[in-house]
Amino acid sequence: MIFLRYYLAIDIGASSGRHIVGWQENDVLHAKEVYRFPNGVREEKGHLTWDVRKLFSNVVTGIMEAFKAYPEIESLSIDTWGVDYVLLKGDQEVYPVYAYRDGRTEAVIPQVHEQVPFSELYRHTGCQFQPFNTIYQLYDEKVNGRLDGVTDMLMMPEYLLWKLCGVKAQEYTNATTMSMVNAQTGEFDLGIVDALGYPRHLFPKLSQPGTVLGMLRPEIATAVGGNCKVVLCATHDTGSAVEGIPMEGNRPYISSGTWSLLGVKTPKPITGEDSMAANYSNEGGVGYNRYQKNIMGMWLVNELQRELCPEMNFPEIVKLAEESECEMLVNANAPEFLAPKSMKVAFDKATGNCLNTIGDYFRCAYRSLAVSYKEALEELEANTGARYDKLYIVGGGAKNVFLNRLTEEATGKQVIALPIEATALGNLKIQMEVK
Repeated sequence: MIFLRYYLAIDIGASSGRHIVGWQENDVLHAKEVYRFPNGVREEKGHLTWDVRKLFSNVVTGIMEAFKAYPEIESLSIDTWGVDYVLLKGDQEVYPVYAYRDGRTEAVIPQVHEQVPFSELYRHTGCQFQPFNTIYQLYDEKVNGRLDGVTDMLMMPEYLLWKLCGVKAQEYTNATTMSMVNAQTGEFDLGIVDALGYPRHLFPKLSQPGTVLGMLRPEIATAVGGNCKVVLCATHDTGSAVEGIPMEGNRPYISSGTWSLLGVKTPKPITGEDSMAANYSNEGGVGYNRYQKNIMGMWLVNELQRELCPEMNFPEIVKLAEESECEMLVNANAPEFLAPKSMKVAFDKATGNCLNTIGDYFRCAYRSLAVSYKEALEELEANTGARYDKLYIVGGGAKNVFLNRLTEEATGKQVIALPIEATALGNLKIQMEVK
C-alpha cells in the first residue's frame, strides 16, 4: 500500500486566492484545487484598502474544504503579493490596512529620499523604485502617527500565518520587497531603519523558507476539522513561482499575473548604476538572488475588460485584438496606469484618442506588454552579461497564445509557455522538502 503525504498551498493574488492540495506519487507532483475565492482592494474614506477580516475568513474556509477532501494534511503555507503588511498592537490589528495601489506615499517619497538618497538605498538593498514599496508606506504611517504603540509589522502572508498558528515571523523572500533588506547580509539594514526613525523592534531577524512555525491554533484546528504544521514557504508569490517552474538550466522567466515579473536567477545581487538606471530589483530566492523587474502585466487588460466589456470572456477579447489593425503603443509601466479611475481614459490620453474599437484597446495593451518584455530582457542581458535563447512564461498570462506570440516576435526568444499554477507548485515543493 502506498502511503501518500498531502500538503496545502494557499496562493493569494491581488484579484483571487486559491487553496491547492499537493502530493508526490510515482515521482510526480500532483495538485488539486479545493477552494477559490475573489480578492480585491476596496475604497474606504478615499483610500484603497484590504479587507483582511474577509481575507482571513476565506483562508479558514479553504482549509476546512481541504480537510474535508484530504483528512490527513502534513502542512500548509501561504504566499501572497509583496510590499503590503498589517500593523499590530499586541494582538490587535491597526485599521485600515492599506493596499499598495493607494496613492498615499506620493507626498512622503521625497522626504524618504532626503533622509536616504535613492542611490544609497539601491546600493544597500538593490531594490527597484516603486512608489508602493514598504519603505515609503511606513514613512506615511510614521508621519501620521500610526506607528505609535505598534508592537509588530507582519507582511500579509506572515500575518495570515500568525492568525492560524500564533507565531509571528518575517520571511526573507517577502522582506526583500520592502527596500529595507541589505543585499549583502540578507537581513534588515538597521542603518536605513535608524535613518528613517522607524522602531527597530519592527525589524527582527529574518526566517528562511522551510521554517516550521508550529501547529494550527486549537480553535482554528477545531473550526477546520483537522490539524497540521504551519510552514513558511517563499511567501512572496514570485519567490514561490520561480521555485515551481520546471526549467531547463537557468533562463529568464515571466511570472504573468496582475503584475508581470520578468527576471532570472543570479548567484548574488547586482546593484550597480546600470541596474539602478534600468530599475531592476534584487529579491530573495531559495538559495539564489532573483534579478527581476515589475511590469504592469494583466492589470492593464483586466481593468480594460472590467470597464469596456465585462460581459465578454478573454478568448472573445483576444480574437478582437487579433483582428484589429491598430499599431499604437503605450508605455506599459507609466505611472498613469498604476491605479487610474478609468483605464480607458488612461489609454485614451496616452494614445491621443486614437483607439476606436474594443479590439484596438486590447491590441494596444498586448503589443505594449510584449515591447516592454523586449526592453526589459535587453536590459537584463546587458546587466548580467549573459545571452539567453529561451523565455519561460508561467501564471495566468501564459494561457494567452496571442500575447505569447507577440512576445516571441518582439524578443526573438523561444517562448515556453507553461499555463501551470507555478506559485502553488513552488509553495508545495518547499513544504515537501521540510524535514
